[in-house]
Amino acid sequence: MAVYTHVEPDDLAALVARYDIGTVVSCKGIAEGVENSNFLLETTGGRFILTLYEKRVSEGDLPFFVDLLDHLASRGCPVPAMIRDRDGVAIQQVSGRSACVIQFLQGISLTQPTPGQCEAAGAALGAMHRALEAYAGARENSMGHRHWRAVSEGAGNLDVVLPGLQAIVDDELEHLDRHWPTDLPAHVIHADLFPDNVLMLGDRVTGLIDFYFAASDFRAYDLVITHASWAFSADGRACDPARGRALMRGYAREIALTDAEIAALPLLARGASLRFLLTRAHDWVHTPADALVTRKDPSPFLARLQRYRAADAADLFALA
Repeated sequence: MAVYTHVEPDDLAALVARYDIGTVVSCKGIAEGVENSNFLLETTGGRFILTLYEKRVSEGDLPFFVDLLDHLASRGCPVPAMIRDRDGVAIQQVSGRSACVIQFLQGISLTQPTPGQCEAAGAALGAMHRALEAYAGARENSMGHRHWRAVSEGAGNLDVVLPGLQAIVDDELEHLDRHWPTDLPAHVIHADLFPDNVLMLGDRVTGLIDFYFAASDFRAYDLVITHASWAFSADGRACDPARGRALMRGYAREIALTDAEIAALPLLARGASLRFLLTRAHDWVHTPADALVTRKDPSPFLARLQRYRAADAADLFALA
């Protein structure tokens, strides 16, 4: 779904010349990343990712992302470094877009993770959260709970997306507004740690990537976003107990959730499902039919929402 901004060869050569990374060998657009234009940049000095930031990433937020990745890297988390040029500058301008040259990490993203890979992802998330407990940076979560009603209203009549969806969303918004917690442990979170944002070699996590939704929110909310994306089938209709338990075990190796967090997990998971349901529905409505992007079907997150609303939803977060 990336929107490929064209990069002129002369602009690319001028950009690379600012760094100590050699000269350009090749530069090819890649599919990873839905919010920005991403390119695999090969130089005589190695392999890098060139990212050009499109409209959904504010230029004013880029220093936060650079600082966040610096912080995580300094604490041993497997995140890609933003490469700095000879003047120490990480954020550049190329072809009318803000851009960064980013370290290339080995590994592949998964479509059907095994329980062992889910456990490794849970542990990596927990280790990242431990590294962020003392992080001084902060960013408003524009996709957080207090913005969901506005996203729903901006989408218009949701019944054009799925029949009966508007009533389901209205009911869920009312419930979450009444019961959303206010005092759980919070700090900056990833907020989008789907399998395609984790690189792995076997059962080893080699990279946590795409931090462009990172913002301040409950750490347990980050955990349930990860649960919803790693433990369920692609259509959202089936939650694999083995994968869910493995994810929770991995996380528990790094962080012991409080009793209040454990009690809140089903509610937070309902919120996470609604968040992705709403943003997908919004894009479904507002993306032109002839756009060169693929709209994501909201229905898998409606299925997740319905599962997390069930009376036994707490069982989905058991460790064993």
